[in-house]
Parts: sequence; C-alpha cells; structure tokens
Amino acid sequence: MTVNLNGEIGVVESTTSPLGTGVAGGLSDVPLPKQIYSVIRERIISGAYPPGSRLRERELSQEFDVSRVPLREALPQLEWDGFIQILPRRGAVVTQLSLRDIEELFDVRLALEPYAARCAAENVARGASMEALLSTMARTEELIGNDEPLLIPAVNARFHMDVVELSDNKLLVSVMNSLMGRVHWLFRLTWHHNPAVSCAAHRELVEAIRSGNGRLAEASAFAHIEHGRKPTLERLAPSLPATL
Repeated sequence: MTVNLNGEIGVVESTTSPLGTGVAGGLSDVPLPKQIYSVIRERIISGAYPPGSRLRERELSQEFDVSRVPLREALPQLEWDGFIQILPRRGAVVTQLSLRDIEELFDVRLALEPYAARCAAENVARGASMEALLSTMARTEELIGNDEPLLIPAVNARFHMDVVELSDNKLLVSVMNSLMGRVHWLFRLTWHHNPAVSCAAHRELVEAIRSGNGRLAEASAFAHIEHGRKPTLERLAPSLPATL
C-alpha cells in the first residue's frame, strides 16, 4: 500500500517490484525515475528508511527490477528536496533532521504560506473555485478520531498545498512543491499531536479564504503555522539533536 501527497491510497499488485508489474512499473504515463523517487520518498517519510541509513544502489536496483540509470536520476531530486544527502564514499544517506532544521522549516513556511493564503482569498473574491480545497477539508474531517499515521499527514500536507495552488502563483507553487515533501515528513513525525486542533485551524483558514478577505486569510495562516511550532519542537526534542 502506498500513500501519495494527495492522500490517495494505491495497492501495489506485483510481488516482484514496488513500482508495479515489470520494469515499467505498470505506470506507463509516469516516468520511471519519478516512480522511484515517489517510492523512496514515501519510505523515508514513513520511517521505513530511518535517518542516517544508506540507500545502496545495487540493492535498490535489484528490488525495483531496474537498471541503475533511472535510480541515479531519482536520487538528485531526493537530495534537492531534502530527503537524502549524497556523500563521498558513502553514497546516498537519508537526511538526519535536527531541531534547527525544523525551526528553519517553520520560518520559511511563515514567509510563504500566509502570502499564499492571502492570494488564495483574493482569487476566491474574483471568482476562483474552492472545490479542491473544500474536498480536502472534508477528507480531513472524515479522518478525525481515526488512528491513521499515513493518511492524516498526507491529507494535511495536501490541504496546505491546495491553499498554495489556489494562490495561482506559478513560482510559489513550484517552490512549495519542493518544500511540501519536508512538510509532509514533519507531519508524519508529529501526526499524533492532537489532529483535531489542526483540523479546527484548517476550518478557520478555509472560512477566511472563502470570505475573500486576503489579510484575514494571511493572518489565519500565520497563526496556524506559528501555533504549531512550540508543540512540534517539544515533541521532537527528545529524539532529534539540536543541530548537526
């Protein structure tokens, strides 16, 4: 079973490759390096590949039933998105997060996401559809009260990306697409921290965007993200180093 950023569940039928059936993975419309990227990213987020573990090309190419060429195309994107580091003599190693990394992630989100929320509200005031955001909000509410360590973080990340996409700012969408993987990873590490509180904040943000008031939406997004900083750092402090 796999979960992507959209919170969708896919069941892998093949028992020979996590990419699906055969070398092409049974997903002819998705380039092979992107399939490999998605599988490795999901395993890092889920904890199957813990921080500091090595990703050996030979073992992965055998497991995925592919040559090392598409694998070597996928690894740089994983490094760019912050999931791995490619080190001399060690190869690809899953990134070890620190509390400083989490602080920096919050800082960057606070610089970008409130602006995205303001643009989203202004676009709604001009007639833009909120259908995707409302659909994700409904899915979020369905999951409250359920112990879903994979689905809750994925849907929460999807919610934040829906807000960004509603901004209709192509550069912002591109930047946040790269960043959202790390946001999803953070949500996975802290998913059990009172998801009902996060859901309530999402409802407030949805209503602020629906109102068309850009400044209100901006303030709502800022408050939501900043309120999550302290409890997130407190929960992760016992397991993460202060800095690296």
